[in-house]
Amino acid sequence: MRNNIKLTAGIAATAALALGLTACGTSSDPSSAKDQAGSADKPLVVAASPTPHADILNYVKDKLAAKEGLKLEVKEFTDYVLPNTATETGQVDANFFQHKPYLDDFNKKNNTHIVPVVNVHLEPLGLYSKSLKSVKDIKAGQTIAVPNDTTNEGRALHLLADNGLITLKAGVGTDAKLSDITDKKGLEFKELEAATVPRALNDVDAAVINGNYAIEAKLEPAKDALVLEKAEGNPYANFLAVKEGNEKDARVQKLVKLLNSPEVKKYIEDTYKGSVIPAFGAPAK
Repeated sequence: MRNNIKLTAGIAATAALALGLTACGTSSDPSSAKDQAGSADKPLVVAASPTPHADILNYVKDKLAAKEGLKLEVKEFTDYVLPNTATETGQVDANFFQHKPYLDDFNKKNNTHIVPVVNVHLEPLGLYSKSLKSVKDIKAGQTIAVPNDTTNEGRALHLLADNGLITLKAGVGTDAKLSDITDKKGLEFKELEAATVPRALNDVDAAVINGNYAIEAKLEPAKDALVLEKAEGNPYANFLAVKEGNEKDARVQKLVKLLNSPEVKKYIEDTYKGSVIPAFGAPAK
């Protein structure tokens, strides 16, 4: 059994209060620098989505961390908000669950100061259906569920446009929304919180699902998706992130080394068989 700590929704109120008090703090404060210097022997606490993020971290914790002298603690979150607010307020030291377009949008909207440290993997976004066998089977009058957060909805709409299901305004970026569709080709759309989209598969004709939530729902993206994002040139690599100023924390740097190690690359390839792809090498920023 895992020795992970589940963070409940009750932390939200605490995080919100602490965020208001600490959002303007940086590591340039003397007290912050002192705290960081004295943290070398403490466990590095990392917030993560359960799959594949926490799975990868637990592999590092169980198989690799001791060799680097790293004490690693993994806290699992099932949403896309609390990992960043908990990192901002110092309730956790780092997080591992998101891509750059999402983080940029989150920082802008919440006045947070989270920064990427190192890319780890890509989870291709996919279009799934319980009733249809091919993207060609999708017809006017049918309904497609999409994630409702800004960047993942834009990402989903670009996937649909790239496969001829809709037409988007020329030049629209990663923040595309339903109003940017110039031709729905008779389709209807249902906007849902990303984590709940897999559960809607029985109620819609098709759904665009984030890779980690697809895996949690026992879907195999490489096999079950009607279409998947292409890996080449994809800006949605998931990375380890920290509050600005903590990038050089010795514990963080040890984890960076391990997350980009040959052992983790092999673990990702062997475990997810193309549904999750290593994204080592390219800088996160």
